[in-house]
Amino acid sequence: MTTVEMVMPRMGESIMEGTILKWLKEVGDYIEQDESVLEVATDKVDTEVPATHSGVLKQILVHEGEVVQVGHPIAVIDQEKNEAGEEELSKVKTNDRKSKEENASSIPEKKSAPAEKTVVKEKVADEPISSTATSRFYSPLVMNIAKKEGISAQELEQIKGTGKEGRVTKKDILNYLESPQFKNKNNGGLSETVDFAEALYSSKKSSLTVHSQDEILEMNRMRKMIATRMVDSKRISAHVTSFVEADVSNMVLWRNKVKEEYRNRENENFTFTPIFLEAVALALKEFPMINISVEGDKIIKRKNINIGMAVALPDGNLIVPVIKNADELSLIGLSKKVNELADKARFNKLTADELTDGTYTVSNIGAFGNIMGTPIIVQPQVAILALGTIVKKPSVIETPQGDAIGIRHKMYLSHSYDHRVVDGALGGLFVKKVADLLENFDVARKL
Repeated sequence: MTTVEMVMPRMGESIMEGTILKWLKEVGDYIEQDESVLEVATDKVDTEVPATHSGVLKQILVHEGEVVQVGHPIAVIDQEKNEAGEEELSKVKTNDRKSKEENASSIPEKKSAPAEKTVVKEKVADEPISSTATSRFYSPLVMNIAKKEGISAQELEQIKGTGKEGRVTKKDILNYLESPQFKNKNNGGLSETVDFAEALYSSKKSSLTVHSQDEILEMNRMRKMIATRMVDSKRISAHVTSFVEADVSNMVLWRNKVKEEYRNRENENFTFTPIFLEAVALALKEFPMINISVEGDKIIKRKNINIGMAVALPDGNLIVPVIKNADELSLIGLSKKVNELADKARFNKLTADELTDGTYTVSNIGAFGNIMGTPIIVQPQVAILALGTIVKKPSVIETPQGDAIGIRHKMYLSHSYDHRVVDGALGGLFVKKVADLLENFDVARKL
């Protein structure tokens, strides 16, 4: 029998672990290579993981809800495809079922009295109070809140759950604490909410004051990881930001001229983003010491120009898919790749490969109406560029006949870089080069 271990793949830049959300296949199922087997969540993306080999799923090593390190085995695949096909699959499932039945059959052999005590003990653990049994499952957090607030099991049963399979979430029970029904029972004092907040933060003393009208929100997994990455980056890199204002009138006029032609021909939108990325790729070729990474006291000069572009997700978080070898793509090629990755990001369809190996990052903060910013570097890169919104401004225009005042399209470029390895001259010259490329855009260029 030839078996192979399927391991947790690398899911993104600097990501070392993921959470198993759901297994799409069961033990005994035959799977083809590259067929989706499970869903995994990281701080950056929720994605499906394909099978590394074809064969029968022999064993699941990591179960739903568990966190697993990158490179750790998560399943065992039997690569030998039995000619009997269905008979082999049935045998595997039967053996698995028998194994479960054998495990279950060993329980009744215990004496009835101790078994009864065990059941009672389990029910008590699931209840905020021990006097009444409940038919619903409650998380430890919900039970702790119920116990702290004096909510009986009967009351808990009446709370409408919005979680999976009707489970009561933390938000559900907090909403109940603010309801007239609960406040009338407890005279609606402020102390109950403050006590609850103190219970949540008992492990970390704080002078934070919580009022009855305030809402306490718990960070989700992605937000916690983003917070950790951002703090780590500020701690690791000596951030400096240089700003340049660019006159992008020619670029705007050309894009407005060709966007309808492009939409009719390619059936998709043509945005400013691919033009920005083209300019960044050209500048990186001219200033290769921006396209580097730092590891300890070593500088790694990257050969490939892989540009990450920050994409806003519907929940407000950001994700950074990567365009590999961006300098080798045409403007149309960049446009198609930008649209493809943006769509996949918004629908959680990005693959692990599309989130890794970035060497430089661009963030289009102009999409939110921001004129400039001080972006935080994506480790282990050494620089990131924020693109401000394009606005019309009165400007001095130099002509052979003299200076004149005219309306021009202008934008700010904000370049944050790691001052440990990128000096101000280099960081400033790089962003000025990007601005020059945008300002001198060829209006006669063919699409």
